[in-house]
Amino acid sequence: MIDELHVGNYALIEAATLEFSARFTVLTGETGAGKTALVGAIKLLIGERADVGAISDGADELRVSARILMPSGAGEAGDEVIVSRRLNRAGRSRASIDGEMVAVAELAERIGSRFDLLGQHEHQKLLSTSAQLAFLDKSAGEGFKSVYQQYLDAFRKHQAAADELAALNTAALESTRSLSDARFALQQIEAVNPKEDEYRQLQEDLPILRSGEELAHAAETAWQLLRDEDRALDFIAQADRVLGSARSLDARLDQLAERLTSAQIDLEDIASEMLAYRDSVSFDADALGLALDRLSELESLMRRFGPRIEDVLALREQAQRQLSIADNLPELVAAANAELERCEESLVAAADALARARREAAISLSARLSDRLTSLAFSGATIQASIVDLPRSDWGPAGSQRFELLYQPGPRLSARPLARIASGGELSRVMLALKSELLADEGLTLVFDEVDAGIGGAAATAVALFLRRLADIHQVIVVTHLAQIAALADRHYVVEKSAGGGSDAVVGTVIYEVDGELRVAELARMLSGSTDSAALNHARELLKR
Repeated sequence: MIDELHVGNYALIEAATLEFSARFTVLTGETGAGKTALVGAIKLLIGERADVGAISDGADELRVSARILMPSGAGEAGDEVIVSRRLNRAGRSRASIDGEMVAVAELAERIGSRFDLLGQHEHQKLLSTSAQLAFLDKSAGEGFKSVYQQYLDAFRKHQAAADELAALNTAALESTRSLSDARFALQQIEAVNPKEDEYRQLQEDLPILRSGEELAHAAETAWQLLRDEDRALDFIAQADRVLGSARSLDARLDQLAERLTSAQIDLEDIASEMLAYRDSVSFDADALGLALDRLSELESLMRRFGPRIEDVLALREQAQRQLSIADNLPELVAAANAELERCEESLVAAADALARARREAAISLSARLSDRLTSLAFSGATIQASIVDLPRSDWGPAGSQRFELLYQPGPRLSARPLARIASGGELSRVMLALKSELLADEGLTLVFDEVDAGIGGAAATAVALFLRRLADIHQVIVVTHLAQIAALADRHYVVEKSAGGGSDAVVGTVIYEVDGELRVAELARMLSGSTDSAALNHARELLKR
């Protein structure tokens, strides 16, 4: 639930603070005053896309923040969180929750999940058949999820089996020349039989093979300088003995003596390893020749099938697989056909189960929606569910049926797709019925932006009462032009354009709460565009009712 909202430099709103009722709040004002901008500010807080065009003229950035009261068990650290969003003209957006920077995606996940918006443009989303199918599935309950998942798993397995069979059939149609090329390449590569990392190892070994005598001589000379009589190690040993008696007299000298002893040990190890290295290397003309020949063979393969040795190895693996498939193709095709038949049987069974579940859900959904239409002042209108079985070739991840909601204005009138509802007032009320049916969770914040388009008279009163009943379960915020709706709200804000003196004054938006006679005057304006005594009396009577 949104408790308090602060908006700065958003469109025409320089600064505004609103405190919302836990139940029902309305925003009213003339068209173009800036009511929808407040809805846009809320959208920023729930992780929707930011637009630099929303920044007020002359401002460097817009700022939106709110105190959100989270329901118990919502996974938050406390009942109250402070959410903020900033956007500068460079398009950089910053979001935070309780002062900690978060990604916009996290804002949408943690905060956006507690909000549900229905605006003038959201109508179109519910008019598509794909959205209506998702709507039906959501209304079917938790048990439906496993039925649909079984179908989806069966569909994916069938698709994988079909792809495998298609690949085998493609392999069967490959030209004899293609297989011949693969067999030739495999013969040439296997004749050399390159190993992984062999080429790199040869490149490292060749300098050693070419310079074996030089390397052995260098190691021998170094060993002699270390180990021969009157050489480095002898002198170090003498120095160690000289320090033996004196080291106990001064701690500093003792430390130096310890380092000298350690150096002597290291040098003795080095001398031993140097001697072992000398014995391990020598010039071997035969070994060098073999290495050069092997390198030449590998480089020949790389020129023909490379350019890298990794390409040669990959080609060998590809040719082996291609020839293996070709050699065993009849058996592989038979096995793939059998697997596809098994997958087809499983898919048909899963599709039948899904179709039955959807038909049952559609009957229940159409009945519930028709009841909601009755409470929205529809006389005899109903919602019908159309389910059509698709040809087998048209089955997809969504199922084997086409689903569509139809609106029937009266018992003797034809049912038509929702997208063909001609009356704006009818469409608004049908969308309101659909949206309210989607609200599975309690305690959401519902924001309705001018969903009352084309509604008046008794229908307006019915919509107002419908929204009021929703406010018993959810927090409801409504942008409206209908006095019948505004009169039922717990809090009422007016949005107006304002300008300072002079012809060049900047136009802005001011927002203020109305109560008492100020609210009566606003309702009178909404009813008749006037605040004369008759309009005021009408507004007072509306509030009493």
